[in-house]
Parts: sequence; C-alpha cells; structure tokens
Amino acid sequence: MDTVANNQSAAKADGKDTTLIYRQSRWTRLTHWIWAFSLFFMLLSGLQIFNARPQLYIGKQSGFEFNNTILQIGAENTANGPRGFTQIFGHRFDTTGVLGWSGPPGQETQRAFPSWATIPSYYDLGTARVVHFFFAWLLSATLLIWLVAGLINGHIRRDLAPRLSDLRKLPRDIVDHAKLKFHHTREYNTLQKMAYGGVLFVLLPLMIITGLAMSPSMNSVLPWLNEILGGRQTARTIHFTVMLLLVGFFVIHIVMILAAGPINELRSIITGWYRTDPPEKHDQPTERSV
Repeated sequence: MDTVANNQSAAKADGKDTTLIYRQSRWTRLTHWIWAFSLFFMLLSGLQIFNARPQLYIGKQSGFEFNNTILQIGAENTANGPRGFTQIFGHRFDTTGVLGWSGPPGQETQRAFPSWATIPSYYDLGTARVVHFFFAWLLSATLLIWLVAGLINGHIRRDLAPRLSDLRKLPRDIVDHAKLKFHHTREYNTLQKMAYGGVLFVLLPLMIITGLAMSPSMNSVLPWLNEILGGRQTARTIHFTVMLLLVGFFVIHIVMILAAGPINELRSIITGWYRTDPPEKHDQPTERSV
C-alpha cells in the first residue's frame, strides 16, 4: 500500500487536505464489524442460556451440599409479593423489575435477565444455543485468520505491540484521557494498544477457551481443558466474568468515540479515512505503510 508520506505528498500536490489519511485497511474494518455483530448476538443469546441456570459457582461440583455459589439471580415470595434479587458473594440486593423478576406491569415473570436483554425474548434455550454457537464459531474463525494474517503482514508488531517509548508515554496518556484531551494521529496511543491487545489476545481467547471447556462434546477431544480451568462450573464463571469485562470495554470504547469525535472515528472504521491533527501538533510524525 502507499505510505502515509506518499499520500500526504500527493494531497499537497493536488491542493488537498493533508490531515486526511487512510488509517484502517479493508480487512481491519471487516473483522471489526464481524466481531462487533458476533459479540452482540453472543451476549444476548448467552444471557438467555444463563437464564436456564442463573447461578455461578467456583469448583468442579455444585449442588445443595456445596456452598460455592458466588452469584445467584432469582425471585422469592415476600409479604409485598414476589421480589427479584441478585446475590453476590453472599450479599443480597433487591433487583425487582430488572433482574430476577421483571416484565410488563401485571405480567411479571421470574427471569434472571429480562426479555428485552435476551435472544430470543421468550424462553427458548434451543434457539439461544444455536445462535450463540453460530456466532461463537464465526468469531473464533475470524479471530484465528486475523491473528495469522497480522503476524505475517506485521500489523500486530507494528500497530498493536507496545514499545518502550509507548510505556514511557503511559502516564501522560492516562492524564490526557482523564482530561478528555485526545491526539489524532496515525498511531494508536499507549492506552489504545493496551486495551485492544487485552481484548484481542486475552479476553477473546479466554472466552473461546472457557466456552470449549463447557461443551460436553469437547470432553473427549480436550479432556484436560476442564482440569486446567478448575472444572466446568469454574469455566462457566470465568466465561461470565469475561463477558462482563467485554461489556465494560464496549461502554468505555463508545464513550471514547463520542469524546474524541464520533464522525471522525466512525468514518475511519467505515471508510478507512481518518482526519489527524495538523502536522505541527504531532509529537513525532512517522512515515510507514498503512
């Protein structure tokens, strides 16, 4: 591909804005949206699957004789009628209307997660599993292809691997983000590299591994996987925790897009073109392939 320097030189010759660069390749944009849609359907179908047994445990076994529940969502009858509750590490909270007991007035039902947060909205475990596994395999295959391609073409080393100079800039990046002060450059900043790297190389692989560990059909193929993760129930708890971390990443990601300039950020991930700060505002402009 053309280098950023060549793009800018050509733009100057044509009298065009040199701050508009081609930042995201077609493959990067395609995988981004495949992962986004896959995670969306996996989340909502996963909450439907969780509703079938709205409890999380630590350990290889669960049941009445074990006291290893760390999360439970349910409903109970009280003097004021049915109430929803969420219990975390033995601490119980009233979550009526959202978790445990929800629905239109007069039509409330006992559900861990409400109907508007699940796919399908009605209770159908079979359909939820089909949707969940389809998008799980789609995400896994795309992630594997992206990883191999990223290693071959140098994208991971060039754009995502933090360098020593990046780590030196980390305190300043934290302060700038806290002040909502953003630098629009070709390069990802240190926090972006760490956040994207954490999602792509830690959270998504961990979600895939724990998902495989929960599948009975994988026991004969990878019998050691459950042992490494501490049992199927522990794998399920880790899977749920990773989901919460991914949701947290998504929320922060959207907030940063809105704060940094949504039009510019969305144009970058849709068309590939991104508007940077004027050259004089760049600390150390680099010239390399996109």
